[in-house]
Amino acid sequence: MEYGGLIYLDNAATTYPKPPEVYGETVKAMLNYGGNPGRGAHSLSLAAAKKIYECRESAAALFGISDPERVIFTLNTTYGLNTVIKGMLKSGDHVLISDMEHNAVYRPIYKMADQGQITYDIFHSYPHETKDRTKRICSDIVQKLRRNTRLVICNHTSNICSLKMPIKEIAELCKRSGVRLLVDGAQSAGHEKIRVDEMGIDALCVPGHKGLYGIQGSGMVILGRGIKLSTLVEGGNGVNSLEGKMPDFTPERYEAGTLPTPAVSGLCEGIKFVKAVGEERIAEREKELFRQTRERLGNIEGVKIYLPQHEGSVLLFNVEGFSAEEIGERLNREGICVRSGHHCSALGHRTLGTADSGGVRVSFGVFNNNEDIEELAAAVNKTVKER
Repeated sequence: MEYGGLIYLDNAATTYPKPPEVYGETVKAMLNYGGNPGRGAHSLSLAAAKKIYECRESAAALFGISDPERVIFTLNTTYGLNTVIKGMLKSGDHVLISDMEHNAVYRPIYKMADQGQITYDIFHSYPHETKDRTKRICSDIVQKLRRNTRLVICNHTSNICSLKMPIKEIAELCKRSGVRLLVDGAQSAGHEKIRVDEMGIDALCVPGHKGLYGIQGSGMVILGRGIKLSTLVEGGNGVNSLEGKMPDFTPERYEAGTLPTPAVSGLCEGIKFVKAVGEERIAEREKELFRQTRERLGNIEGVKIYLPQHEGSVLLFNVEGFSAEEIGERLNREGICVRSGHHCSALGHRTLGTADSGGVRVSFGVFNNNEDIEELAAAVNKTVKER
């Protein structure tokens, strides 16, 4: 579907467009309840606080937790991941991360290890395996666990392809081993069902502006039962203001400073939109678009699609004789928005063997249609013929 003459296929970066209700509620928040939530007894402050709590309740229901206070608002997934990583780990801990992690996981872990605070190992995701993949992943984790392993981190779905991790099985393994599990849900939230308590996840970090169709500046940490973290940021939040320490209770313990009420308000409507459409319908529609893209691009000479057997909302490809950046630039000239390069995923591209080349990422959203894919294929085919 075209917007301003453009076909948008970069939804893994941020979804566009948003549902009309998201735009409307974001503006409404600025116009009608622009007070600071939790900072006063006047009507504007109370209205803002009410909307914030409504979003907590909606998120809690979507992610299958009974207590809305376990929903922590953040600026984005990266901030949420840093909140959990640095709030859960202490000096001397050992961490396991997958070989498909985004830099939002890899860089904080790398820095803490580089400073001598922690140690870490990388477990394999076996992306090319078609048989016993889950068993092999869990076996590799078990082999790399240490007595001081405190945390396992993995994404639910990769941000460079549609490879998924067996979260429930990894969670069961972690529980048996007395290890916590942190899940990066940046590419799965809103695209498929995630039920934190049922799946045994200790902390889930998600963006508001991707599959939940909110605006930039919104994200969440969903805490599992009984999880308490050290604080990453301290400051005022309107609670226990005469004390020097942050509160012991959630969510106030982790929400220092003013919350972005307009962004949270828009996110609230985005969550309602996802619920109304249904995660299963969204997932199936995106797989249909994936299959169409795989078929159309796969018939073009010189096109290589990575992990085509893993269907979902993200497809990665390259074209022989062109750099990924060249393809991205040429598609942009045709009015098609994709993302080319390394997608902030050093580990993932090394795992797929694309560290030198990077790749062209096509990512789908609710508002994409079959015509978008036909236009994409035509543009790639035109580029190949001009070689």
